Amino acid sequence: MSYALTTYVIDLEVARSAIGSRDEKLRRMIGGRFKRQLAADDEYFSHEIERGASTRYEALRAVIDGGPYDERYAFQYAYAYQLVCEFHGRPCFNNDFSPFRDDWLQTVDAGLAELGIKAVAVTEFSYGSLPPGLPRPEDLPDYGEWSAEECREALTQWTATTPEQRAVLDAEVLRAIESCSRWWRDAVAAGRGVAGFMS
Repeated sequence: MSYALTTYVIDLEVARSAIGSRDEKLRRMIGGRFKRQLAADDEYFSHEIERGASTRYEALRAVIDGGPYDERYAFQYAYAYQLVCEFHGRPCFNNDFSPFRDDWLQTVDAGLAELGIKAVAVTEFSYGSLPPGLPRPEDLPDYGEWSAEECREALTQWTATTPEQRAVLDAEVLRAIESCSRWWRDAVAAGRGVAGFMS
């Protein structure tokens, strides 16, 4: 089975503040901007919707209203929160993480550790928790965050590495870490963090 990691440079507090905000204008703006995506998502998950899952827009409404949630279909609320993050954030380049198989995130983490980059781990996107107020899916998508401070520290650790250290790494692992370094650089420049969804 293959997975995809989608990350966003984002003000994490702004995204979290949407949960339970009852901001109808925000809900309408997200619904309008992602209208086609919502329809495609509903078609993809049509079997679950037929069994009682909310549509993606209904899930978005629940996230912004703070419920009610049907925890049997918690994945819909996680994907709805991803729409909130996409609305408020800026997607990162992720070709090195989409698609990927099995232990790729652990492999990249090992490369980070070898370089002495300990501020963050990409596996945080595969076992982190959604923000408070949202039910956690039993399966995908998974969610995680790097704070603005963690991104700043990771970038500092990355810039302290030498070409010789980097040359020892597997080329694919190094490319993935270089992608992460762009995420850190963009986050630091914006004074923001990174939110990631693994699906």
